[in-house]
Amino acid sequence: MTANGAPASGTTRESWSIPRGLIVLLATAAAVVAIAGIKGFAGIIGPVFLALMLTVAVQPIQSWAQRRGWPAWLGMALALVGVYLLLIGLVGALVVSVAQLATELPGYAPQLDDLLDGLRSALRSFGVDGEQIHNMLGNLNMGKLVDLLSSLLSGLTGVLSNLFFVVALLMFMVFDGMTMGRRVQVVSRLRPDIAYALGAFATGTRRYLLVSTVFGLIVAVIDGGLLWLLGVPLPLLWALLSFITNYIPNIGFLIGLAPPALLALLEGGPRLMIWVIVLYSVINFVIQSVIQPKFVGDAVGLGITVTFLALVFWSWVLGALGALLAIPLTLLARALLLDIDPATRWVNVLISERPEEPGESGGAAR
Repeated sequence: MTANGAPASGTTRESWSIPRGLIVLLATAAAVVAIAGIKGFAGIIGPVFLALMLTVAVQPIQSWAQRRGWPAWLGMALALVGVYLLLIGLVGALVVSVAQLATELPGYAPQLDDLLDGLRSALRSFGVDGEQIHNMLGNLNMGKLVDLLSSLLSGLTGVLSNLFFVVALLMFMVFDGMTMGRRVQVVSRLRPDIAYALGAFATGTRRYLLVSTVFGLIVAVIDGGLLWLLGVPLPLLWALLSFITNYIPNIGFLIGLAPPALLALLEGGPRLMIWVIVLYSVINFVIQSVIQPKFVGDAVGLGITVTFLALVFWSWVLGALGALLAIPLTLLARALLLDIDPATRWVNVLISERPEEPGESGGAAR
């Protein structure tokens, strides 16, 4: 110090830093704002990410065509044709099957009335008041079910409008994908950590889609054959539903079980419904809730608990589409928040299925 109290030349002040607690608080507040924004724009963000996920899935087709020396536009065309055929096949089969269900369901009106009469008698035998029975069961009839299906069919217009948006966006994304290899090379040279994170997301997404598709086909074939042998109507529709709900981790089979179980109740009574529930639960629980999560966890580096929490969170944020995209969305969040910074990759050890050193599994493309 000098005589007048000023700091002596050559001395340095202690560097100012933000307290760690304040950093955590600010990060939490930013996360809340970001989640609220995503939830507010769910109708746009969901389809956009679906298109991104499909683009990542078909990108190897473009890379394969380029390695063979084919023109870039040919690889783009092959990728587009592949994903368009997949979407058209799934949506077309779903629309036709739901239309068949709406046509056949009114024929089960007598069976539903008999079941309701039996339920009313059982409730009276337990001393339930007639007015309470009417309040509980008065609105249950085949007309309500038919109206519900009519609303579902009319709501397909909104689904198809989203599908058209996804299809158009896919075309632009796949077109940009023709030069993605060169872009990744530039990013790898300038920002290797960012390239590592994006590569981890792309590789994990493809592995997840491959594992889920393989297990979905297995489950769909088994469920469809089982329902056909039991005599449950529209086994192809329920097989398709099993395939689609297989992309919903942990609890997808429960969603796929409810409609065929209810139809089995109308077709063959409680005995057939119990057989469907028991066999469905044994087969689908073992495959989808025990075996498949292990393969998914090994493929994408996420533990079973993390996948379940991701399902709950993204379903709340984006709705039904969030349930289907829960794992890829979590992989993207992990890439942007953890893999992008070497200092935070250690968190992957805590959330992965198998504890490994960051980068050890080779799941990310460098």
